[in-house]
Amino acid sequence: MPAGVAGSGGSLFSSAKASKAVVYDFRRPTNLRREHARVLEMAFETFARQWGTQLTAKLRVLSQATLESVSMLSYDDYVAELPAQTTMVLCEVEGREARTVIQFPAAEALNWVAHMLGSSTDIDAPERPFTRIEQTLVRALMVEALEDLRYSLGSLLHREISVLSLSHQPQFAQAAPKSEIMIVVKLQIRVGEHRVASSVALPADLLLPQLGDANPRTPVEEAAGLLSQSVATVPVEVALSVKSATVKPQDILNLAVGDVLPLGHRVHKPFELSIEGRRLGTAAAGTRGGRIAAVIVSTEENSL
Repeated sequence: MPAGVAGSGGSLFSSAKASKAVVYDFRRPTNLRREHARVLEMAFETFARQWGTQLTAKLRVLSQATLESVSMLSYDDYVAELPAQTTMVLCEVEGREARTVIQFPAAEALNWVAHMLGSSTDIDAPERPFTRIEQTLVRALMVEALEDLRYSLGSLLHREISVLSLSHQPQFAQAAPKSEIMIVVKLQIRVGEHRVASSVALPADLLLPQLGDANPRTPVEEAAGLLSQSVATVPVEVALSVKSATVKPQDILNLAVGDVLPLGHRVHKPFELSIEGRRLGTAAAGTRGGRIAAVIVSTEENSL
C-alpha cells in the first residue's frame, strides 16, 4: 500500500478513535430538562453556601462546600459510584419509603468531630465506623444540614425530612429500590486543608412534580396582555417645561449675570407635560406635601 494511502487511513482512524460515543441507558428516563436542571442548580448552590457556613460555625475552622453537578441516576448506579467504605446518612421523608442520602467519607467526618471537640489542626483518621459519641456529634451536624437543605429547596421540598440512621457500607444501606430514580448532587467539601467529595441523593419524584411549575409556560394568546401589564410598570421620566424660545448666538455669547432672557411662554399658560421627551398634555405648577407638584390641566393623544 502506498505511503500516502496509509497516512490517510491512519488519520481517519485517529479521528474516529478520538470521538467518544455515549452509551444510552434505556433503563433511565430522559435527562432533566434544561430549565429544571437550572432551578435545581440554583437551589443546591444555595445549599452548598449554607452548609459551608454552618460547618465553619460549628467546627470553628474555615469551611466551604462547592456544587459540582446535578444529575439523575438510578439508585443502583448511584451506589455503584460510591466507595466501598463511606458514610451514608439516611434521611426519612414524610410519607415516603425511599430515603434521602447525604454521603461523605467517614475519615473526613472524624476530622470534623476532632474540630468540634477543640482540635485546632486537621487530623488524618482511618476510614472506620463511628463510636457512639462520634455518631451523636455527626448526627447533630446532619440535622442542621437538613435544615439548610429545606431552606434552600424552598417550595420544591414541602415534606418533613429527618435523620433516620447512619451506614458505612453503601451496598447494604438499602435506602431505596435499585431502580428508584434519584436526583444526585455532587459536592466538593473543604474543611481547613482537607478537600473531599460528597454527595446528596433525593428521590426524583420528591422534587419533579414541583419542578413542573418552576417555569410555567404561558399561552401565546395571553402574550399581548402580559406585555401591556409589564410595560405599565416600567418607570419613565416625567417633565414640566416652558415653551422653547428662539435666540441668536450673539445673545448667548454675551450673556452675563443679571441678564434677562425672555421666553415665549405666557405667564398665565400652563406648562407642557412630557414623558420621555414626548408631549402628553399640559399641567400647572402646584405643591403637595411640601414638594412641587404638577396639576394636570389637559391631556392629548400621542402615539408613543
